[in-house]
Parts: sequence; C-alpha cells; structure tokens
Amino acid sequence: MPGDSKNFIGLNRAGRPHNAIFVSFTDPVVPAECLEAAKVTWKRICMNECDKKAEEQLKKMFESRPIWSRNAVKANINLHPDKLKLLLPFYAYYMVTGPWRSLWVKLGYDPRKTPEAKKYQMLDFRIRCSSKHGYLLSNIPIKAKRSSLNYSLPNTLNKSASVMDLPTQEGPSSSRDPAPVTYQLKESSYIFREGMLPPHRQMFYQVCDLDVESIQKEIEQNNGNEQHCDERDGWCVVGTTDKLRDMISAMIKAVIRAQKRKGQSVKDVYAEEEEDEVGEYENREDEEEDEEDEFQPSEGSENEMETEILDYM
Repeated sequence: MPGDSKNFIGLNRAGRPHNAIFVSFTDPVVPAECLEAAKVTWKRICMNECDKKAEEQLKKMFESRPIWSRNAVKANINLHPDKLKLLLPFYAYYMVTGPWRSLWVKLGYDPRKTPEAKKYQMLDFRIRCSSKHGYLLSNIPIKAKRSSLNYSLPNTLNKSASVMDLPTQEGPSSSRDPAPVTYQLKESSYIFREGMLPPHRQMFYQVCDLDVESIQKEIEQNNGNEQHCDERDGWCVVGTTDKLRDMISAMIKAVIRAQKRKGQSVKDVYAEEEEDEVGEYENREDEEEDEEDEFQPSEGSENEMETEILDYM
C-alpha cells in the first residue's frame, strides 16, 4: 500500500483482505510473486469451469501483453466483477503512480526498465467543454464517466453478499431460462479509433489502444533513442502526453462538427481544425477561463485509482 494514506478515501470502513500489491513509480523493486492470500482466496472460489476458463484466459493475456487496464480485461473476459477483483492480484500488481498508474502489471515485470513498455502507458483523457473549444457540455453526445444506475463505490456494496454466491453461466439452459448474463464491456471502453466518439467524457487509454496512425507515430518518434523514463511521460518524448490529448480532442471535435454539418466528412472537418487544436496546452493559464472546468484534462487518474484501490481494502 502507498504510505501516504491522506490521498485515499474511505479508509475508515470495514477492512477487506489485502490481496493486491500496490507499487509506486519510485519503489525500487516490483513483486515477482503474488501474496499467499491471493492464491488461497482465488483457489477457494474458483469452483467451476467458467472460473477456470477465465483464469486461463487472463494468464494468456498477461503472457501476450504484460500490462492491462481493468476495462481492457473486462472487455476480453466474461467474469463477474467481484471474481475479477480476486483473480487479478493472482497474476499482477497494481501501479499507483507514474506513466502506468491505474494499470495491472504482470508480476515480475518492471516497465521502468524496458523502453518497450512505452506502448502500454496510460493516457488520462477528458473531453474539453467550453465555448473556447467550440462546443459546450450540452452539445456533446457523450455521457459522463459513471452513472449512479450502474456504479457504486465499494463502501456502498452489500457487504452481506458472498463471492461464493455469485452467479455462473454453467449448466444447461431451456427456452424458459433467461439469457446468459454477460459482464463483458464493449471494445470502445478501452480502444480509440479516428472517427469514433468515446463512450464517456473521461477515458483512460493505454497508448497501444489508440488505434490511429498519426498518434502512434507521435508515440514512436524516439523509438530506439529512449534515454530516461519520466514519471509523467514515461519513455515518450517529454510533452507527448499533452500532444496526444490535443490530437484526440481535435479528432473528437471533428466528429461532433461533422455530425452537425450534413454531407461534410469527418476528415475534411478535422483537416480544417487540426491547426487550431494542436498545441492548445502551451498556455495552460488560459484554461481557467473555460466554462466547464469539471472536464479539463487531469494530471492523473486519481478518482479511478482510488476507487479501484478501495476494492482491495
């Protein structure tokens, strides 16, 4: 656990098993093995074929890619969220700060020691809403990050429920049975492509999941010449994080305006507005004049991170 507890919320609620290992960017080493409690807990609740299949899937995922966001995992594995909380610490540790903050990293893998980990870095992106940026909150056809209809903080969950009682998808079904429950997220929950609108106004992308050629060129501009892993920009050129936010903002703005300008393509709109959007962060003090401060780009993913950490306390 991080030492400075004042940055975290809900510390006075009932304790839970500390099965996850939290690592800060400044910690000298990373764990090579999970806690014994993580092994015992997962083996105790892994009682059916669906659980075993999910475990094998996650194992293969970390073998093919050493760092994953929880949304990316949830989009690739159909497992109840409460069971996923117990499975993830079995294979990975959680990064609290630095360019891989809020991500799950394969046990024994230290992204600070290999420039190849650059492609797995986190980008915290928020839609810019103001008259300065060309549209207001009311003009954006994108919902807020979380809805009270489908999300609760960990300390509001029913503590009497047991993970042993969670539903499974096993067993034969008949025409009278309800449709199988699915917990998987859509691909858009962690992947961004040009021409699409993100599902939420705040998104947490790994840069490898930004499926846009121009963005990947920006990320790869110093390939083979990485000298230092910066706490903010990681193995990328310093300032890349802001540049990527500018590029995504320009693409999203083009999509929204193209929807309003019937008959004009997204690419045409994007070409017209790209110069106005890129470089916008050079004058940060001007951001104070924006009309919707709530959705300004953040320097990290503290809210998302605190919520996830609470799941393991």
